Amino acid sequence: MERSRRQRPNPSSSSSSSTRPQTYRRFPSNPTQNAKSPNTNRHAPGFVKPRRAGQEDQEVDDPFNLPPLVGTCPFMCPVGERAQRERLRDLAVFERLDGNPRKTSPVLAVKKFCRTISIRDVQPSDLRPLPVLEDALDFLLSLLDSTEHPFQVVHDFIFDRTRSIRQDLSMQNIVNEKAIYMYEKMVKFHVISLHKLRSCSSDPNISSVHYLNVEQLTKALTSLFNLYDANRSSNSIYENEAEFHSFYVLLHLDSNSQPTGESLSLWFRHVPIPIIKSKEMCFARRILRFFRIGNYKRFLLTAAAEASYQQYCIIEPYISEVRALALSCINNGGYKLHPYPLAHLCKLLMMKESDLVSFCNACGLETCTDEVGNKLLPTKQTTFCCPKGGFQSCSFSGLQPLER
Repeated sequence: MERSRRQRPNPSSSSSSSTRPQTYRRFPSNPTQNAKSPNTNRHAPGFVKPRRAGQEDQEVDDPFNLPPLVGTCPFMCPVGERAQRERLRDLAVFERLDGNPRKTSPVLAVKKFCRTISIRDVQPSDLRPLPVLEDALDFLLSLLDSTEHPFQVVHDFIFDRTRSIRQDLSMQNIVNEKAIYMYEKMVKFHVISLHKLRSCSSDPNISSVHYLNVEQLTKALTSLFNLYDANRSSNSIYENEAEFHSFYVLLHLDSNSQPTGESLSLWFRHVPIPIIKSKEMCFARRILRFFRIGNYKRFLLTAAAEASYQQYCIIEPYISEVRALALSCINNGGYKLHPYPLAHLCKLLMMKESDLVSFCNACGLETCTDEVGNKLLPTKQTTFCCPKGGFQSCSFSGLQPLER
């Protein structure tokens, strides 16, 4: 493992390499490099060569030449950083004491993420031990349902501070089961944010925020999978492991992108059999198959009957795509002299009639009413098109009650 991380010497740069410490990135630049390398417990999630690609933002010196670090900071934010940010007025709204931008407290301030950092320059007092990291994460997630500020403000704060938590876990080589539970919570935050950020569509920067959220979701999932492997005994799996693997599959509904650059067929080769056979993974694979073959009826029925809250957060935007496909098929395949009843279409697309009328209009189709008041969709209309700005959120009748 360690040998595979060493760079092949470059004769042209041998003179400069002796004066500059060797650096490494947490994940390999080649997504499939060392895909079959075994994981060992002595490596942290940041130091294991993952079988699934991903790349962390932090860059640190080679930890194998340095003694392990154990954090001693008793607060969610180190004292020095807290004092400096007070002087610079660099406090988030959630960290301000009584709204004062120059004053905070140990129970409000949370350590910020630092993109580039050297382990040689880090003191134990700069790192938070596991119990403090757990408290910090619980504090951050308690803000998730806050209505005092727009969700994008809440998301930006939790987004940055959870990256800092992952950084502290990685630098201290914390790879135990408590780290697994923390990563599961952080992945769920990013998944739930997929749903909540869609309600912020009026913000002009929301697309970039959504992109960054998906990026960090993928990286957190990668580290979580490595933690599962590093702590696995025999063929056992963790309680929530199947659902988190299903998230990875559902992220492939967007056929234009691969979340980690690795093809799904290759990724499946490394997934334990009990996970492949789990109900969560079977659901994800069926949803993916129905979406790709255009079976809109089975897609909607399966999603409504079996999706968990987190799974629904991922597939939600594709529900509108599937409905648009169904609407296009009915419009093109219907008989012009016999308009399609909206009552039947509501059952097929699993949405309210008022939402369906708005949905048809958004797709460029007009509806009409017959002599007895029944609403109809005239077929063979040539104006069908998907809205450029995307679909608005619509009702999903038949969806089972969802719990976080």
